[in-house]
Amino acid sequence: MTAETFPALTLVPKTDTPQSAKDFKSDQEVRWCPGCGDYAILAAVQGFMPELGLRKENIVWVSGIGCSSRFPYYMDTYGLHSIHGRAPAIATGLSVSRPDLSVWVVTGDGDALSIGGNHLMHALRRNVNLKILLFNNRIYGLTKGQYSPTSEQGKVTKSTPQGSVDYSFNPVSLALGAEATFVARTIDSDRKHLTEVLRAAANHEGTALVEIYQNCNIFNDGAWEPLKESDTRDDLMMRLEHGKPIRFGADGGKGVVRTASGHLAVVDVAEVGEDAILVHDAQAADPGLAFGLSRLSDPYTLANTPIGVFRDVAKPSYDRLVREQREQITAKKGEGDLQALLNGNDTWMIN
Repeated sequence: MTAETFPALTLVPKTDTPQSAKDFKSDQEVRWCPGCGDYAILAAVQGFMPELGLRKENIVWVSGIGCSSRFPYYMDTYGLHSIHGRAPAIATGLSVSRPDLSVWVVTGDGDALSIGGNHLMHALRRNVNLKILLFNNRIYGLTKGQYSPTSEQGKVTKSTPQGSVDYSFNPVSLALGAEATFVARTIDSDRKHLTEVLRAAANHEGTALVEIYQNCNIFNDGAWEPLKESDTRDDLMMRLEHGKPIRFGADGGKGVVRTASGHLAVVDVAEVGEDAILVHDAQAADPGLAFGLSRLSDPYTLANTPIGVFRDVAKPSYDRLVREQREQITAKKGEGDLQALLNGNDTWMIN
């Protein structure tokens, strides 16, 4: 069975009852700082959920620790506020053991990329059937303003009063390096784009990582502001669309080309001609183009920042492969005996 021919997974039950955003709002008071970007993301997610047409009892939100990790409280679905950095591991167990569930993970740049880096990396590598929303505000918000793995070098915070000397993580590059099958980036304040990306992630089998640039107006206000201001965003931000030339700028005057050395570069379209501009291919089997695009942005000025779907390729999920393997073994040998396994040759009786 190839990635191009495997049948679609349709194991999560649908609902016949019309739903609205109100159906996904819990009775819990939303408690983030006034003005936090998390409010916009929550509203977008609650507005998008009815599109899935799934029964609420078959949707699960799993989070770790951090401001973003309060998310499950505010969704009227099942949810689990788990432990620091371990949400992908816990969600993996749910997804593999319960194919009737749609499993979503909410995490932050500290939760996912610091203590949880190993769990995130291996969930991506395995292609577990999870949708992971990574809120990136480049700061530790819940613990009151320490620098995070995505903070830019030189960042002055409570824990780096002389400026951070760390090189920052690029979550999209990390995900592509782990060969994640779906990787995207969007912005908290752009509800239309955020919803489009969520829709694409939901339709993907396997791990879908969505990095969301999110503002922490208390401890890192304006971290992404140049990408939101009307007089700067078009010149800084490139919107990736599959099958379309990678052009941006207020007049579309900038574009991306591959240089003679094999690297990607931003050029003036007028100087190289339209035919030289690369066409975005999110479905390319090799993640090289997507990875190259992820390296174009400047972490200080935010120039040449791509948003949209970097990669979206078809590959059997870990969940599917585990079930198929079990079915094959059961067909050949019958149901296994757990007690016999536990009492096998590698056990000892201690008197």
